[in-house]
Amino acid sequence: MAPTQDGRRDVVDEPKPPFPRQHQRGPGLESKLKPRPRYEAASYRPAGKLEGKVALVTGGDSGIGRAVAVIFAREGADVAIGYLPEEQTDADETRAAIEREGRRCLMLAGDLTGAEFCAHAVETTVAELGTLDILVSNAAHQNRKQKLADLTDTELAATFETNVYAYIRLARAALDHMERGGVIIATSSETGILGSRKLPDYSATKGAINAFTKSLAQDVVDKGIRVNAIAPGPVWTPLNPSDAGMTPERVAEFGADSPMGRPAQPEELAPAYVFLASNADSSYITGTVLQVMGGETSGG
Repeated sequence: MAPTQDGRRDVVDEPKPPFPRQHQRGPGLESKLKPRPRYEAASYRPAGKLEGKVALVTGGDSGIGRAVAVIFAREGADVAIGYLPEEQTDADETRAAIEREGRRCLMLAGDLTGAEFCAHAVETTVAELGTLDILVSNAAHQNRKQKLADLTDTELAATFETNVYAYIRLARAALDHMERGGVIIATSSETGILGSRKLPDYSATKGAINAFTKSLAQDVVDKGIRVNAIAPGPVWTPLNPSDAGMTPERVAEFGADSPMGRPAQPEELAPAYVFLASNADSSYITGTVLQVMGGETSGG
């Protein structure tokens, strides 16, 4: 279906598999994906829900993180984005999109598996943008395996250090600066609820994210700080085409087994982050894992 006169599209227009056969070496670049993921959210109408706020979004160069960073800027926030140095070209595009919304963008290149960079990202955000109101721990690492014996200790450490340790370290650093009304949001996954046969370590990290989110929410509720997570289903981002265990043929069919028959586009996830970041919308929600799973249903 073609866009409407004001640029909006009906949901039936979202891309569906089969996609072109493709694969990238990790961490992968959004600029090389075909089709390009949609992040601009042309149908979204802002309401100033994050006016004057400062957000730090890790993995903000591409995928869900890019879409969240841009829509936060549209809602009035200045945004710091964390990313790997190899992802600089994607990060530059995100910065340009944020600046088109009239907001400031702070670029933070580094590796979140190092405790020092986690602290640096938070401290630099506060020093350069004046405060930290919203932390979105979104960066992730995954590689599929045929069996558990294929999971090396090195890969296990990389997955947990990126997905879990960084979240905990970032939250710990952020809480030194957050005041009442502060918000922490983590990107979980349907795999943390349902499990995934070929992603045992990744699924375990997402389950850990869910448990840590609930635990931290209880710890800081008296401080007026809310902590939640979002569990997406399949999303068209560089994460899967750059998965070392994904063949080009499987990439072409990514998301086909979802109840909706397709992966989500990043722009379809981003409004959920606005909802949880906005105290106008979700002031009574903390310690929850919000499922955005394209029709997949499960408790948890």
